Amino acid sequence: MKSLNQWLCSAAALSVVAGAAHAAPSSIKTQPFGSVDGKQVQLYTLTNSHGLTVKITNYGGIVTSVLAPDRKGKLGEVVLGFDDVDGYVNDPNGTYFGALIGRYANRIAKGAFTLDGKTYHIAINNPPNTLHGGKKGFDKKVWSAQPFKTGAGVGVKLAYVSADGEENYPGKVTLNVAYTLANDGSLKITYRAVTTKDTVVNFTNHTYFNLNGAGNGTILNHLVTLNANRFTPIDPTSIPTGVLQPVAGTPFDFRRPHAIGERINKTDTQLKNGSGYDHNFVVNGRGMRMSARVYSPTTGRVLEEYTTEPGVQLYTGNFLNGKNIGHDGKAYPRRSGFCLEAQHFPDTPNQPKFPTAELKPGQVYHQTTIYKFSAR
Repeated sequence: MKSLNQWLCSAAALSVVAGAAHAAPSSIKTQPFGSVDGKQVQLYTLTNSHGLTVKITNYGGIVTSVLAPDRKGKLGEVVLGFDDVDGYVNDPNGTYFGALIGRYANRIAKGAFTLDGKTYHIAINNPPNTLHGGKKGFDKKVWSAQPFKTGAGVGVKLAYVSADGEENYPGKVTLNVAYTLANDGSLKITYRAVTTKDTVVNFTNHTYFNLNGAGNGTILNHLVTLNANRFTPIDPTSIPTGVLQPVAGTPFDFRRPHAIGERINKTDTQLKNGSGYDHNFVVNGRGMRMSARVYSPTTGRVLEEYTTEPGVQLYTGNFLNGKNIGHDGKAYPRRSGFCLEAQHFPDTPNQPKFPTAELKPGQVYHQTTIYKFSAR
């Protein structure tokens, strides 16, 4: 098996920077994107010097679009999403397309946790559990936003202040998130948060990718490699059992490339519990390191993820059902997109053996996650 360094070197040797043949000045454009709750919403279009284009709105911090070149240099939409803000506001399936998730990403068992001897009850919006922050998480908020351009690239800085008691979480939490699109094909997401009271936080980005092209069939042929020797198995309600299980000998072993569809329909309790892959993987190592690599043999597009987080949730769009009509009028059927959600582990507030998700006054939460696009 390749070491991580060998993996990184081979990936670099086989790939080219997205759109490198089309060098031009990087740019950022701002345009209206509608309104939500009487507040104007903007769309920010970031384009790097090679033509890779990312669109972000300050409603929910949503990545609405990524136009990435294939092996022939042809740009194509690789993100599931809608063409106007109303699509996100009125999404009938609660897909969280492209959104920033908070105050606590993923699930909390039975909508309750205890902190400093006090039990907090939060909305059960994914019975019998809480999912992605509750009834109105950070994905449904209008954030303040400021576009910027630096030597590192172009981007947009977002900020949201979550009031003490919002969704019944303790403490006023101030979260700043910066998206930066660089000329090497990377989209860097940096998070910084502080609180006024002891609280729990877990932030992630919930973009769905299809490297064949959004709306162009399923992602079952995508080859996935994960830098993870263990994962957190779940019960039938998708809550971790507390065990860190080795992936060896299971359909969750992606230490070498495997197609998503290769084992997803096997008879396996964990695949049944998640209706496919919807599991947190324990990323090997600490600090900034590669967590995942996905390759489409159809288009040659490659997506690499790097993160400082302890885990990454691989979700394979098991609950998409074709009722979402997105970019270019295309429907998104089951398993037509995948997510790589860099995160702390699900239900950590109720799992004392997991890396802590507590944030205290005087502390500063930091996270960096990078999505890097290329083709080979």
